[in-house]
Amino acid sequence: MTVEKLIVRNPWFIAFAIVAAAHLILNGADVAPWDGITKVMLAPLLAAWVLADHGPKIVAAALVACAFGDLFLLWDATFIVGMAAFAIGHLCFIRFFISRGALHGIRKNPWVLLAYVAAAVVLVVYTWSGLGDLQIPVPIYAAILVGTAATSLAYNKIAGSGGALFLFSDAVILLGQADKWQPEPTDIWIMASYILALLLLTVGILSRERRTSPINAVDAQNRARLGQ
Repeated sequence: MTVEKLIVRNPWFIAFAIVAAAHLILNGADVAPWDGITKVMLAPLLAAWVLADHGPKIVAAALVACAFGDLFLLWDATFIVGMAAFAIGHLCFIRFFISRGALHGIRKNPWVLLAYVAAAVVLVVYTWSGLGDLQIPVPIYAAILVGTAATSLAYNKIAGSGGALFLFSDAVILLGQADKWQPEPTDIWIMASYILALLLLTVGILSRERRTSPINAVDAQNRARLGQ
């Protein structure tokens, strides 16, 4: 199934797009607490879409973990808890991509993984002096995030673009936490790339799963026999 057929008039995509647009507007205007509320709604909408589409439950679980990450990142005191929730989400994504043969794709083309690892090492080294209490969790989280980026690209290009944007979004957060770089407006850069990351990961997975699902394959054969 093409991406266009997957998202056109899809109520879950429409709901996600409306909430995403509302969040970016509210975030830009600094309208609390509604900017935080709309942020936390993003990933659950995609998780509901995955379940409604009979997609992989582990992907829905990954998105739910991201929602908890968004929730806990609303407060500075629970920043580490938010990181842990996102790490769980990424581990779910990695587990799913590996189950679909991502490791084979990485072995065939290891240069992408090496490039991601190199970028992550440079980023961690550059921000190290400003990490403070985050010096232990950040390298671990960075390694997990690189795993998502590399395995998602081995899965397909759409999901891979989502993995790359996730890495970019979190890199901007890390640079800000370490007082190294903060693009203006920082939150818009972070959230726009994060929203696209979640969407591309979801769409990339659902589009391929629909094509490869045995149920959908039988349905396509039946439609072909009936001339539909």
